[in-house]
Amino acid sequence: MLMKRSIWMLGLVALLLVACKDKDAEKKIAALEARLSELEGKKPAPVSVTPTENPVPSQPKQKPEGPLPAIQFERTEHDFGTIQEGQKVTYTYKFKNTGEAPLIIQSAQPTCGCTVPDWSKEPIPVGGEGFVKAEFDSSGKPNMQNKTVTVTANTWPEQTVLSFKAMVIPKTDSQGPAK
Repeated sequence: MLMKRSIWMLGLVALLLVACKDKDAEKKIAALEARLSELEGKKPAPVSVTPTENPVPSQPKQKPEGPLPAIQFERTEHDFGTIQEGQKVTYTYKFKNTGEAPLIIQSAQPTCGCTVPDWSKEPIPVGGEGFVKAEFDSSGKPNMQNKTVTVTANTWPEQTVLSFKAMVIPKTDSQGPAK
C-alpha cells in the first residue's frame, strides 16, 4: 500500500513539475516531496517557503487607455469530424481587426505539443485581416480530442481562446486480434 501511495505521489509531483512553473506550484511540489519522504519513512527535507504574512495581492490588469485594436474571428471553434489516428489536419481561423489601432499577435499557445500554431506575424492595420492556423497531429491521440490555442495580442482582453475537436479512430494492429 505504501509503495502504491509513493508511486501515486511521485506521479503527482511529476505532473506538477510539467504542468506549472510558478511559485505556488513550487511550494506545492516541495510540500508533496516532504510528505512523500515522510510516507517512505525518511527524514523530510527542509521545505523553504517564502513567508506569506501580508501578501501583496496581485492587481488585475486594467484596460489600457487610448485607441485599441479589436480581434474579431469569423469563428473560434472548429470540428474536424472523424479522422484516422496518425493523420495531420489543419484549420485556419480568420480574423479582422475591427478596432482603432494596428493589431499585433504576440503568441499563440496550444494546450499540448500535438498542436502546432502559426499566425500573422506582421501588424494588422485597422480593417485588415489575419489568421491563426492550428495543425493537429493525431498520432498517439486516439478517441475524442478537444484542444485549444490561446492567442495573446495587444487587444482587450489580451487573450482569445480558439478551440477544435476531432474524433480520432485508433489505429488497429495489422497483425489482427491478439491470440
